[in-house]
Formats: sequence, C-alpha cells, structure tokens
Amino acid sequence: MGTEIALPAEEILDTGAAAAGAGAPWRVIGHSREGREVLGCRLGRGEAQVSLIGGCHADEPVGPEMLRRLAGYLAALPADAALLSAVSWWIVPHVNPDGAARNSAWSEATVAALDCEGRPDRVFDLALYLRHVVREGPGDDLEFGFPRTEDDRGARPESRAVAAFLAGGRPFRLHGSFHGIGFAPGPWFLIEPSWIERTADLRRALRARVRAMGYRPYDVDRQGEKGFRRIDEGFSTRPDSRAMAEHFVALGDDATAALFRPSSMEFVRSLGGDPFTLVSEMPLFLRPPMEQEGRRPDERAERSRLLADLTAAAVGGDADLRAEAERRGLRGMPLRDQMRLQLAFLEAGLRAAVG
Repeated sequence: MGTEIALPAEEILDTGAAAAGAGAPWRVIGHSREGREVLGCRLGRGEAQVSLIGGCHADEPVGPEMLRRLAGYLAALPADAALLSAVSWWIVPHVNPDGAARNSAWSEATVAALDCEGRPDRVFDLALYLRHVVREGPGDDLEFGFPRTEDDRGARPESRAVAAFLAGGRPFRLHGSFHGIGFAPGPWFLIEPSWIERTADLRRALRARVRAMGYRPYDVDRQGEKGFRRIDEGFSTRPDSRAMAEHFVALGDDATAALFRPSSMEFVRSLGGDPFTLVSEMPLFLRPPMEQEGRRPDERAERSRLLADLTAAAVGGDADLRAEAERRGLRGMPLRDQMRLQLAFLEAGLRAAVG
C-alpha cells in the first residue's frame, strides 16, 4: 500500500484534541449491562475494511486511549487523505464501559515518567493498581464473549452491540484487538495462525522497533495451551475459544469451559474473507525476565507468586511496596511507548493485509 498510508504515530499521539477522540463521528451502538453507552465510529470510504476494538478486558486501559486518539486524528484529516480514501475504519475504542468504571480508581491516576525518547510521559501507580484492579472472569470476559449466533441472547449486550456494528462492514481485511498484560518483561504480539507465512517481514520489523525503543520482546512458549503457540521471538498465535474450552475440560472444569464464546477475532473471521487478526499485549508494568523466560513449567506460577508478594508488601504501605518493587526491578511502562508500539503493530498489519 506504500508509505503514503503509514500511521504517523507522533502526530497521532501529539494531537491534543484527538486524545479524547474529539471530532470523531461517534454514535451509540448499544448499551452495557449497567446502561452505559458503547460508542463506535466509522471513518473513511476505502475498499479495505478495518475493524479495531479495545477494552475487552476491564483492566487494560491503554488500547482504548490509543484508539480514541487515532479516531480523532483520522477525523481531522482532509477527505482526500490516503488513510481515508484507501481504508474504511470501524472503531470501538472501549467495548467495556462498566469495566472501565470499576478500574477508574487506578487507571485514571497516573504518575509522571519519561518515555523512551526522554519526553514527559505517564505510568500507572503500582499501589493503586494492586488495590483497585478488577478483572472479569470467563463468562463475563468480553473478548471471549461474542455471540455464537445472531440470536445468542446469552452473550453480554456489549458484545452483541459490537458484533452487530461490525457486521455492517463485512468482510474485513484486518481486525485488531488491543490488550495489555499486568506484568511482563516486554511487549507480546499475537497474530492469526493462518497468516504466519505472510508476516515474516512484519515480525522482523516490529522486533527491530521494540529494540530501537530500548525494550525487549516478551518471548514465551505456552506450547499450544489455550491456542497460544510460539511463532518466533515475541510472537505467538492468538488464542482461540475452542482451545480455551479444551483447557478447562482437561482440568475437569466443564462448567467453566462452557462459558467461552467466540473471540472478536473469531467473530470477524466468521463474517467472511480472510482477515488478518492481531492482538497487542502491552505490559502495564515491566519486570526483569525470569530464567529461561517462558519455557519453564512453573513460569506462570512464578508470576502468580510475584503478584502475591507485591500484594502482601502493599499491606505494609506504599513505602514497603516501593521497596519491594525496586528490589524486583519493576517499573511502569510509559503509556506513550505502549501506544507507539500498538500503532507500529497496526501499521505493520495494514501493510501486510491491505498493501
């Protein structure tokens, strides 16, 4: 598709009005369980249909912020701009407004930091995060809660609303769902399994971008569990609802297995075509890599112990928590850097799927 359709990350992030999506043609596409509005917008008139969503998990706020900025930037472009003439954008910045409200005590309170370029930025406050973070479990998880059929009334109203909205753009060339990780040594990128052979250039370029910013990719091998299969450094296949259910069946938990519905990625692919689906996983807090990162059988158990130790330290007050975080080499990942890498992933995905 050429460089003229590139996403200028610094312009997108620096446009003040775009930070809240000002000027974008937002419309109410549905309501949450608690009656909050779910907003979406359509921008552009291009042949390539692209769907982007964020906030499926209640404790992952950076994706929604990036998508609001992107929508505001796109809305301010002249009508003949390549980003609007070649692409039609379907954007839902926050699928889960109820979850956003429950996490607002920490997600809306940041502390000053510097980004990878030494510019003023923000990071989340670890103490507030540990005290107030809320994450929904299977059955309430909106990423794995998309309707099985058009009349699936058991799905949450938020996912039904987003599904109905996106169905108007079928078939899509690309679908992106922007996520986060509480603690990881670096960013992790998940892609459509059937696109592995078509994304070698994307993966090389994105790894180079991560390192140029002073980070390292999160290189984890879950050996197919829940649909995660390592592709190469920093990249795995995206999860799959069937594999998620099979994981819990294998544990003898059929009740939890039955709660999984299609993911947004599976839903968009069910609309036809061969869309490239991608999921970004940006760490809220960076931790040093563990020995043989991602390959030890107890790697996830160690992460659970890390969270338990931090929570225990927080009981003693912020000073104890800060001391424990420093001892473990933990630090917040600047929000601007998270959004830079989300945009870099999206731009690379556009090049692979549209160009």
